[in-house]
Amino acid sequence: MFENVANKKWVAAAAPVSLAVALALGATTSQAGYLTDSRGAVVTNNYGECWNARGGTSELFEACGDVVAMETEADSDGDGVPDSRDECPGTPKGVAVTAFGCPKDSDGDGVPDYMDKCPGTAPGVKVDADGCPLSVVIEVTADHFDFDSAKLKPAMMTLLSDVAAKAKASGASLLVVGHTDSTGPESYNLGLSERRAEAAASYLIEEGVAADQITTSGMGESQPVADNATREGRAMNRRVEVKSR
Repeated sequence: MFENVANKKWVAAAAPVSLAVALALGATTSQAGYLTDSRGAVVTNNYGECWNARGGTSELFEACGDVVAMETEADSDGDGVPDSRDECPGTPKGVAVTAFGCPKDSDGDGVPDYMDKCPGTAPGVKVDADGCPLSVVIEVTADHFDFDSAKLKPAMMTLLSDVAAKAKASGASLLVVGHTDSTGPESYNLGLSERRAEAAASYLIEEGVAADQITTSGMGESQPVADNATREGRAMNRRVEVKSR
């Protein structure tokens, strides 16, 4: 009876010794790592600490306090697009960008949204550095007004039809400006120039341009383009100009 008890005590004591020997033998052939069970879960002691020993797995476990450093690509300008595919490096902070790291240009006018003072420009409209439509002067001078007349001539109508088509396509605003020669009182010429501008504007509206796209103005005799001392010069000054804005 006594001998059996003694043998049992020896076996109980020998078990951890054999484990220690096995671990010691493993130390000669393998590096340290976590011990895992048959399910691949890490083995912990009574204090919840991961059991680390030679021959264990080299896998890292968050439960053991391991932090895996993830390698991330550099993003020098902080726009959320890695430098390796950023086609527009150096974008200012806070600027909305495309998937390629370039500032967004919603209306496609070539001026980024964050610099565009005229967003929503119609396609095809030429713009300045602020993204606003360029002011283009179109002189409707295929023919000229008769003396003291605000009646449009066929050649003038043809040019105005072309202006109307472009304005409808682009949505650009138009300023129609009438002019006169210097014959007659200045005040009368101012009114005549306004009537000429209104005649041109009415034709543009008939051609389909929205009325709210058009503004008229009369300059009278104040802006000649030719010498009022000659007959030819006076004819050239009896004109209408259209400015796209």
